[in-house]
Amino acid sequence: MTLTPLRNVLLAMGLGALAACGGGGSSNPAPSSQPQGPQASDVGTAFISLTDAPGDFLSYIVNVTSIKLKKADGTVVETLPATTRVDFAELVSLSEVVTAKQIPTGTYVSAQMTVDFAGATVAVDNGAGGSITVEAANILNGASSNAPLTAPNSTMTLDLQLPAGAPFVVSRGTVNNLALDFNLAASNAVAPATISATTPANTVTVTVNPIVSATVQADASKQLRVRGPLGTVSNTATDTSFTVKVKPFHNGGSDDHGTATVKVTPTTTYSVNGTSYTGPDGLVALAALPAETVIEAAGSFDVASKTFTAATVAAGNSVFGAGLDGLEGTVLSRTGDVLTVGNVRLALKNRGGLEFARTVAVTIGSGTKVSKDGKSGSFTSQDVSVGQHVYLFGTLTSNTPGSRTMDATAGYLRLGLTRLWGKYTSSASGVVTVNLAALDGQRPVAFKFAGTGSTGNDAVATAYTVGVPGTFNLGNLVANLPVGFVGHVSPFGAAPPAFQAVTLINYAESDVEVEVEFNRPGVTAPFVKPLGTSNLVINLGTLQSAEEVELKVGPMEADLPAAANGLTIQPKSGATFTAFAIGHVASRKIDNYATFADLATALNTALNGTTTVLKIEGKGGYDATTGTLSVTRLVVVLND
Repeated sequence: MTLTPLRNVLLAMGLGALAACGGGGSSNPAPSSQPQGPQASDVGTAFISLTDAPGDFLSYIVNVTSIKLKKADGTVVETLPATTRVDFAELVSLSEVVTAKQIPTGTYVSAQMTVDFAGATVAVDNGAGGSITVEAANILNGASSNAPLTAPNSTMTLDLQLPAGAPFVVSRGTVNNLALDFNLAASNAVAPATISATTPANTVTVTVNPIVSATVQADASKQLRVRGPLGTVSNTATDTSFTVKVKPFHNGGSDDHGTATVKVTPTTTYSVNGTSYTGPDGLVALAALPAETVIEAAGSFDVASKTFTAATVAAGNSVFGAGLDGLEGTVLSRTGDVLTVGNVRLALKNRGGLEFARTVAVTIGSGTKVSKDGKSGSFTSQDVSVGQHVYLFGTLTSNTPGSRTMDATAGYLRLGLTRLWGKYTSSASGVVTVNLAALDGQRPVAFKFAGTGSTGNDAVATAYTVGVPGTFNLGNLVANLPVGFVGHVSPFGAAPPAFQAVTLINYAESDVEVEVEFNRPGVTAPFVKPLGTSNLVINLGTLQSAEEVELKVGPMEADLPAAANGLTIQPKSGATFTAFAIGHVASRKIDNYATFADLATALNTALNGTTTVLKIEGKGGYDATTGTLSVTRLVVVLND
């Protein structure tokens, strides 16, 4: 890939705290080796979730074998009852609750997560609408002389020190959230730098140095999702809620991941066995379901009230991988009633875990029940079009690689929220036109837009049209600069507009990712001295000497102008969610900080003239005039 002028000045970000540790295979201790549980009055619920920052991966399926919490006195509590198979590429725009176990009350100062790459499925974009699955021997441990992450040396243990001023406090009888963020882009180095459709699969390598952050704050930009069998339903004047026996990431088994209480509101939308409901009607439909019906709820966790409230709920056969064979992916083309769905996650009936498939041909029809996330009303198979994120439920009629097929003519179809990125062109009469860069994470080259519009009006990537509500503020959009939307693709044959937005993403506020990476052994003084507690400054010469510098907006390498004075990094004023960390590669320690000033103070001590910086990564709003990045997340990786 040819570097843009910007990439010679700024680089894309990850965030969190870094640690990497190789070692032999490990598993959770047997139940008998765990400390005996306290009395019920001495416990609280640990609501632990996993999420991911974006990377160039179509699939990244690994096993998480352990998540432990540690108190200051050395007491360690295992919170994950069983190995959990996770596709981190699924978690770019959401977080998944992995456990809601009751654990002893107290103050926990660190966390430890063990990831096992045995049997991993890592697939990368080939840049031409296809994928390459990386061979197991080419997934390498960056902290262990690039040895393959294969058994018996397939595990990596990540140690996360929580902020001194913001530990994980578990209170008696309450629910407490700890969010772990696995950053794919920052955790992995893919080689060669340029991958095409002709690149031999056996020449592609991924070197792993995991970057993970831990925070007790809730990231409001991402929905939190919980899945598992339905427990009880409460529908009274003072309590509208239900409980879920947590079974994360399509994992089955009888292991106890705890129970989550899910609050609902009059605006919560439901898809129950393919039928749509809103508000009280949806809760009545849940109450009528058989015991143990699988539920999926997505919403938000409120730190102050310690409650989880769902915006959308799916139940029964509307849940991916429950009851029927299920798949999740992006519609790449449609011919009649046959959809070609790409970047597919398969969850097969009576078979735990996930599979990845580049494409699956799915037949739908008038008998397919259709629902739309976040919307109530009646929908048909005609509502699904090219570019739409879909959940499909039916019978997999062929699972042969390269020719997988599904029959959903008597099944179910959920239209999920879809994210769009492009460069702004113009707007008029409630329609924004963009030069499309990515639709549901896919490059335009992956799509065939034939049939998406009326005669002569099929969607066009270079002039893609987005219908927007009148409440959107379009005044800050600038021609040829990035803009993002969340919503649904218009019904097949109904373009223009080709897309109906429900959310506008303003890159200038929070969605710019910057990464500066230096050649090993790193540099001793990347920041202008003296280091301040309110900002960190990298001068232009230091940026130009870096191995790689890049700026991205969503999936786009943004060709934004850069200031001649270099880059100033400062905390974003008024941010409700922040994550600041220093990663120590050699000592395999990750320090998280409650504030930007705390990180800067620690950095000033650590940079003693011999310790070197390998990488600087941040995310926030970027002011091209001053070259200032106002971060909500920042990690500095040290070679010590």
